[in-house]
Amino acid sequence: MEAKVPTRQAQALTGVSRSTMHRAAQAEARGGTGDKHPVPRSAPANKLSAAEQDHVLAVLHSDRFVDQAPQQIYATLLSEGTYLCSVSTMYRLLHDHAQVTERRRQARHPARTIPELVATAPGEVLSWDITKLAGPAKGIYYNAYVMLDIFSRFIVGCVVHTRETASLAEDFMATVFGVYGIPKVVHADRGSSMTSKPVTALLSDLDVVKSHSRPKVSNDNPYSEAAFKTLKYLPEFPERFGSLQHARAFMDDFVEAYNHEHRHSGIGLHTPADVHFGLTAQVDQIRHHAMHTAWQTNPERFAKHQLPKPLQLPAAAWINQPAPPSQEDTQLAA
Repeated sequence: MEAKVPTRQAQALTGVSRSTMHRAAQAEARGGTGDKHPVPRSAPANKLSAAEQDHVLAVLHSDRFVDQAPQQIYATLLSEGTYLCSVSTMYRLLHDHAQVTERRRQARHPARTIPELVATAPGEVLSWDITKLAGPAKGIYYNAYVMLDIFSRFIVGCVVHTRETASLAEDFMATVFGVYGIPKVVHADRGSSMTSKPVTALLSDLDVVKSHSRPKVSNDNPYSEAAFKTLKYLPEFPERFGSLQHARAFMDDFVEAYNHEHRHSGIGLHTPADVHFGLTAQVDQIRHHAMHTAWQTNPERFAKHQLPKPLQLPAAAWINQPAPPSQEDTQLAA
């Protein structure tokens, strides 16, 4: 603290938490020693003696009670007219001797790797998923297979089937690759079709990197989830589709509007088609000319009489962009 070392760096060097450092500094400022307990505490009057503690542990370790919980032991002995100590004291003694643990077999799930993907141009990373469309009656659903480019948000493929199978998923992906080319990475969640052997074999044969979301983490597939939300929040989205043909016609219209009319805030309010096919420079020029003309005509209508900054197309699209290292972390690494 006297050397003006940042508390985060001091914590890494000493192993002392920052709260303890602040508490010590405040105590020293008040004229204290900075110790958490400067005056030794006297032993509680109701504390068991060492001999009594050994006797309680011996009873707990006896063949009669070795497999019973302290609460059961306490009740049994009390019913026999014997009181050793409270249940909490039994647990405290066992804990002090590292004898309190979970006896049941608990499932231990391994830590999942967070997918970190980046696309700096169209055609590099594709994301796909399957969403359910309610059919004409309860229990009837149609499956919409949708794949899009995460950089441009352009939907490169969409088909609707009555079933979700690995063979249909494989045919769907092969068709998309035949039209728009083979990407570097294909990302999806861990559905049965996404992790199936036919899809895995297809991607392996084409030398495409296969990426999957973590279990139950929808944020790992944000672009597909965002497209499905846009779809299902449309005012004209029906509560139920009357037939498979109805669902297919609706999805065809949606894809057309999504690609060529819907403007995304994440890509500078361009349409996915403009970004995917490299037309954004022309659109930006038209926008700039219109804004410049309006500013010259009525500059007082703009904040600080300055021309607003143009909307920018991001240089990259990320799935789980890693946080940049802080200045303190950089100093520690050095």
